[in-house]
Amino acid sequence: MDKVLNEEPKWYVLHTFSGYENLVQSNLYKTIEKHQLQDYITEVRIPMEEAIEEKNGKKKVVERKMFPCYVLLKMRYTDDLWHTIVNTHGVTGFVGPAGRPLPLTDDEVRKMRLEKISIDLKVDVGNKVKVVTGPLEGFVGDVLSVDTVNQKCKVSVEMFGRQTPVDLDYSQIEII
Repeated sequence: MDKVLNEEPKWYVLHTFSGYENLVQSNLYKTIEKHQLQDYITEVRIPMEEAIEEKNGKKKVVERKMFPCYVLLKMRYTDDLWHTIVNTHGVTGFVGPAGRPLPLTDDEVRKMRLEKISIDLKVDVGNKVKVVTGPLEGFVGDVLSVDTVNQKCKVSVEMFGRQTPVDLDYSQIEII
């Protein structure tokens, strides 16, 4: 197992029963703690995205699962670990040939925004920006505040006839 610890952890995809994503995430964290697997499983994530929903005639921005029935794991793979994970309540198996894990490619990791990639972007309050990815793609707005440490900014966009502040990553915007 020591050889495995020298390898970089990779992202894998787990399939779960419908609606069990949060339970699987919770159970995996308990398993990691119980069996001291922190060196093998470094992250368990349910990717979320902002979406616009209409309910009772009112529209609002909500968070929803990007991939229902899937949980993402960043881990150093071993056969023993496979057995432990697939026997976790709510897990139906890994995504891959014959239920064996197949790590995501670097390109897939970037597209899914699983890793924080440092972006060299000079954003100032008052800049006009265009949203280039996500549910607000194509919207244009003004920067209200900037968080350079986390590479995020609050942008005021016109939505449904009024100005609405939204939090965006640097990777989601371009300066006009």
